[in-house]
Amino acid sequence: MPDKDDVADRLYGLGWATVRTLPEPAAVALGRSIADQTWKKHGKGVRQLEANLRRVVPGASPEEISRLSRAGMRSYLRYWMESFRLPAWSERRVRLGFAPDGLDHLDVPLAEGRGVILALPHLANWDLAGAWVTTELGIPFTTVAERLKPESLYDRFVAYREGLGMEVLPHTGGAAFGTLARRLRSGGMVCLVADRDLSASGVPVDFLGEATRMPAGPAMLAQHTGAALLPVTLWYDDSPVMRGRVHPEITPPGAGSRAEKTAVMTQALADVFATGVAAHPQDWHMLQKFWLADLDPAKDPARGGTGPDAGTPGEPRTSEESPTAGEGPPAEVGP
Repeated sequence: MPDKDDVADRLYGLGWATVRTLPEPAAVALGRSIADQTWKKHGKGVRQLEANLRRVVPGASPEEISRLSRAGMRSYLRYWMESFRLPAWSERRVRLGFAPDGLDHLDVPLAEGRGVILALPHLANWDLAGAWVTTELGIPFTTVAERLKPESLYDRFVAYREGLGMEVLPHTGGAAFGTLARRLRSGGMVCLVADRDLSASGVPVDFLGEATRMPAGPAMLAQHTGAALLPVTLWYDDSPVMRGRVHPEITPPGAGSRAEKTAVMTQALADVFATGVAAHPQDWHMLQKFWLADLDPAKDPARGGTGPDAGTPGEPRTSEESPTAGEGPPAEVGP
């Protein structure tokens, strides 16, 4: 009998092989159907999504939270349907699929030959945004992916992202930090999903009024290399086009130790992410525990604990040496 990892690999292989061949309206309808079925089951991921949404929209009625969680699952499955289909999209379809503003914030660092770090939360479809950067702007970039089990599933994700024009580094042993630093010093671009880090080395931040931790990597890379740290937020509206915004550069404070500067810059990054999440809560794909108050102390790595909440395969997890991890398969959703 195949084990759980083997089943997951086969399911995602089937998704990439079949969903990309569907007409777009059929793929949209399929994604919405899976989202609604999953939402109605009200499993662990949906319940955690609703718990997170209560923090994002304080004072919301149960009916509003229910509406938002249903919209959130539809947004989440839109991400997966798009991601399964992205490798088959034409360059024109990629260009028309994303409409960002704030691109002028890229002009100065690129003109100066400085590296650029684009840091994103789990909003909408970061893979589509990355494909747009390589296609429309013609700028290659480097990212990091955490190794998944089974290895064949990890290989699928790496091949998928490399097919979109990304250089993908493995999240192993801290080696990624040095490679990212070299890319930035040579004027390259690095894109990191950076809104959740519950490892012991995460930087404490306030996010929408409560404590959590976020990766130190983006701020540390900016300090090490002189690269520009630019937050990016994404969202869906009612059209087939994803929207986005590149925000102004977060610069290191003029005084303080490296750790103190990292803390200030990471909090500034968290503040920008919070504005995007608060404005578009249904597009924040956070089906895991996020705030420290939700953690079981026995599983909190900062307190010496271990377990799923200390970082599970496929979830973003970082350290000072390894700035961020890529996305794995969703915890309980899949075609």
